[in-house]
Amino acid sequence: MSERDERHRKAMQTLKSRVDEKVAAADERRGQLLVFTGNGKGKTTAAWGTVTRALGYGYRVGVVQFIKGQWECGERNRLEDDHHLEVAIMATGFTWETQNRESDTQACREVWAEAARMLADTEVYLVVLDEITYMLKFGYLDIATVRQALENRPVEQTVIVTGRNAHRELQAMADTITEMTEVRHAFNAGLEARRGIDY
Repeated sequence: MSERDERHRKAMQTLKSRVDEKVAAADERRGQLLVFTGNGKGKTTAAWGTVTRALGYGYRVGVVQFIKGQWECGERNRLEDDHHLEVAIMATGFTWETQNRESDTQACREVWAEAARMLADTEVYLVVLDEITYMLKFGYLDIATVRQALENRPVEQTVIVTGRNAHRELQAMADTITEMTEVRHAFNAGLEARRGIDY
């Protein structure tokens, strides 16, 4: 074995040891709060991937779509017949298209009531609050209301929050924060969103 190969072997062995130590130390069992934020593409897609994973194990899942609910959604189309999945959709769709704060606020509160019910249900293993960050940013929902529901949810329940500009209090509560960074986006070069790829 060459000196270079031996250095590589030792480095990999050290890395494995560190990972094994972290795995052994991770003994707390409870649901988590995950925040998928940032300007890059893929936050909702990542959440739906986790939904698929949880459904694959037969867990009950709730998805609340605060903005993109009225758009076509390939993941929802594929999974909606699974009796373990419940999806609640905000009635007004994209808020910046309605230009009616009163109806947007009412629609947000109605779908939030569904989210709050899911967040209190001990049988729901995973709840996705898709694009809820915009509801907080625009003032349609109060952060104290959301924080209280998250803090009081069943201990085994995991929640995924998606959307740009995640509220600092959500970030402070989160167990995991993933920030999607936009390096390049096809839309900015004039490419249309593609069915089956972008939605």
